[in-house]
Amino acid sequence: MGGESGHVEKLTREQILTLYKAGPEAIVSLIEYLQDRQSDIYRRLRDLEEQLQKNSRNSHKPPSSDGLKKIAKVRKPSGKKPGGQPGHEGNTLRLVDSPDTVTVHKVERCQHCGEWLTKKKALQYDRRQVFDLPAIQVQVTEHRAEIKGCERCGKLSTAEFPQDVRHKVQYGPRLKANAAYIKSYGLLSYERAAELLKDLFGVALSTGTLVKMDREAAERLEEVNERIKQRITDSAIVHFDETGLRIEGKLHWLHVAGTQGLTYYLPHAKRGTEAFDAIGILPNFQGKAVHDGWSSYFKYLCDHVLCNAHHLRELTFLYEQEGQRWAKRMMEFLLEVKGKREKSKGQRFASQTIRVFQQRYHKILAMGMAAHPPALENVNRKRGRKKKSKAANLLDRLQRHEQATLAFMDDFSVPFDNNLGERDIRMMKVQQKISGTFRSFEGAVSFCRIRSYISTVKKQGMNVFSALQNIFSDKRLLPQIG
Repeated sequence: MGGESGHVEKLTREQILTLYKAGPEAIVSLIEYLQDRQSDIYRRLRDLEEQLQKNSRNSHKPPSSDGLKKIAKVRKPSGKKPGGQPGHEGNTLRLVDSPDTVTVHKVERCQHCGEWLTKKKALQYDRRQVFDLPAIQVQVTEHRAEIKGCERCGKLSTAEFPQDVRHKVQYGPRLKANAAYIKSYGLLSYERAAELLKDLFGVALSTGTLVKMDREAAERLEEVNERIKQRITDSAIVHFDETGLRIEGKLHWLHVAGTQGLTYYLPHAKRGTEAFDAIGILPNFQGKAVHDGWSSYFKYLCDHVLCNAHHLRELTFLYEQEGQRWAKRMMEFLLEVKGKREKSKGQRFASQTIRVFQQRYHKILAMGMAAHPPALENVNRKRGRKKKSKAANLLDRLQRHEQATLAFMDDFSVPFDNNLGERDIRMMKVQQKISGTFRSFEGAVSFCRIRSYISTVKKQGMNVFSALQNIFSDKRLLPQIG
């Protein structure tokens, strides 16, 4: 009556009569079969409805997946007016006292009577300034090493070229830094980066040359990336995250570990423990790991902190789409504690306050447990445990990992969410939208090394272009790290 596709063929009148004549057992078997198919169809319909109802506000889906739909935000309006706030230093263009060039526009004749004023001295000037870029063109610097002969021994001596001048013709560090900035910071494809360099500087670089520049930068950054990794491993609080990454058309995973001042990226074919072990941070990490609750993280013996922004999104879905009141109570509770922490101006909660918060947390969990979320039977699997509902899974996580969920309440140095990790990974997703895939694993590693350096430089408050130029100038990179 039904195939693997789940399609149920309509019984003819003759087939129904045949089953009727076969007796009660045949009728019971038919009803049981139809009930199973009905449950299967209901489950599939519910899964499809949940997919349609999910967005960036109530699930882990990125904002780019929302399309043109207007999505209400969880965060409440601050009440502040748009634009710069009081006390904010603006970037308004202002007159400078010493302009680079001055062009004087002279008064030839009186605008009223026509008298010639060419020999009259100006009483004052009305000043206006135009800020613009000079015409950009490539400068070719020729290095000539003297060769002199010695009258005493008759041999020739040649002067040494600077250390970074190694070839007969080569591109300089400033041009290479521009290429790296456009490609790895601006996230243009190789083809568009080559077009931009030609249009801006009149230099026709091939995509192959840009690839070589990327590889050179990555090779020079190997040592500084290892220092960044070690500093992250030794840090007290580190944010971890991972996202899908396509390399040679196959799904890989981009892993990020970051702090307020450091970022480390690395691609790997796997998402979980195998990748974490290969990266080498978590196996040696003894601080607090902030993450979204992916089960592989809990295999490591460091302290764990769960991202409550993820919890808020899941709770929003359960309340708005499934009407679960405990979910709304939990959302309000988490946001209330967060708000009170922000108003405390860095002073820790009193022990009694923490106990009251914990009691409220347990009460809300008990309310959720009492709701008895229905277990979803996996009809495609005859054996094994029954699949839990989303509400049951979330309740289980909030209960088992209470300390990791409420860590922000006990220790004010612990963040409420994993937004830092998500911000670190966001631009890498932009790169994927532009380029789609990496053509080689080596290219992905090179890009991650350069982005680790760029992200760290920005967090350190340094100029990105100057830092990129240092890569190609044989300078010590980020000496304060290590």
